[in-house]
Amino acid sequence: MHWLRSLDIPPEWQWVESVAIIAAAVLLGLLVHGIAMRIADHAARRTASRGDDLVLAHVRRPLRWVAVAIAVSFAMRFVPMDSDGRDLWRQILGFTVPALLGWLGVSGVRALQAVIDLRADVTVENNLRARRKRTRAAILGRIGVFFIIFLTICLMLLSVPGIRTIGVTLMASAGIAGLVVGAAAQPALKNLFAGIQMAFTEPIRLDDVVIIDGEWGRIEEIRLTFVVVKVWDERRLVVPVAKFLENSFQNWTRETSQLLGSVFWYLDPAADIPRLRAKLEELVRANPRWDGRFFNLQVTDTAADAIQVRGLMTAKDASVAFDLRCDIREGLLGYIREAMPEALPRRRVAVDGEGATFREDRAPVILQNR
Repeated sequence: MHWLRSLDIPPEWQWVESVAIIAAAVLLGLLVHGIAMRIADHAARRTASRGDDLVLAHVRRPLRWVAVAIAVSFAMRFVPMDSDGRDLWRQILGFTVPALLGWLGVSGVRALQAVIDLRADVTVENNLRARRKRTRAAILGRIGVFFIIFLTICLMLLSVPGIRTIGVTLMASAGIAGLVVGAAAQPALKNLFAGIQMAFTEPIRLDDVVIIDGEWGRIEEIRLTFVVVKVWDERRLVVPVAKFLENSFQNWTRETSQLLGSVFWYLDPAADIPRLRAKLEELVRANPRWDGRFFNLQVTDTAADAIQVRGLMTAKDASVAFDLRCDIREGLLGYIREAMPEALPRRRVAVDGEGATFREDRAPVILQNR
């Protein structure tokens, strides 16, 4: 670049020199970036893991512009300009460099989150540890992105001389402004800190099966301030994060995805329970949804005209347990209808007195004296 300064260039053509210097710097930055990415791609192809490819895919674009910005910032030393031009360039640089570094930081956090999601396979049968890793990565990743963006904006604003000169005034008024903003944004801040707390306490994780507000569904998405629950009928229930820390709810997959399902029948007190128990065993063992751990049939309650019979059976997760319960319920009802109709509940009525009658029916009836 020194040879350009030694040339006697007319002032009206100095802009050509400036454009040439800047263009050369941009080309040099792109060239360095391209060579570095080729070397990184070659190294990533030699590894069996896909994590290297994911990281390169996320940071490739921001690194390109960071390289260009660094090259141009060095080249601007040789660009002829007056003091006003130098001040303008410093202003542009003060905005551009923090923005590019913030972009690179956000891309790095998302790359790390993608690598964790890749290694935490939730398609396996026992995916508790994988769901725990994905949940923490999702929550902490959003927190990291939030703070990186916040810090980037602060650095960009600090590059403005006016903000630095009135900083004392802003700090003096920050106390009152902070109280006003804090009071107005109390629900949002409450849910924000609840989201940070949830990342470590883990009352829920991604893909957990929960019952909240009487709705059965799966945790589909965990944000900083709210949680999206995918209800069984494809609806989405949006719940504030703080509600999972302050109120009670059911988590069917807190420790393991395995579940004990129950089915109830209301039968006649004279029903042959051992025969039904044997049929239940036949139905459960023949069903591929049963995980082979446990099943049982017991009389759990009695009433005047019926008994409550409960069947228990295990499955690998909540969805399979629901389908298994439906299968066993339908199968045993079909068996009772075809082979044991006497097990259906009946109402027995006896009337004493003149013209007394006794009637037994499978449906509620009203008998009168004649």
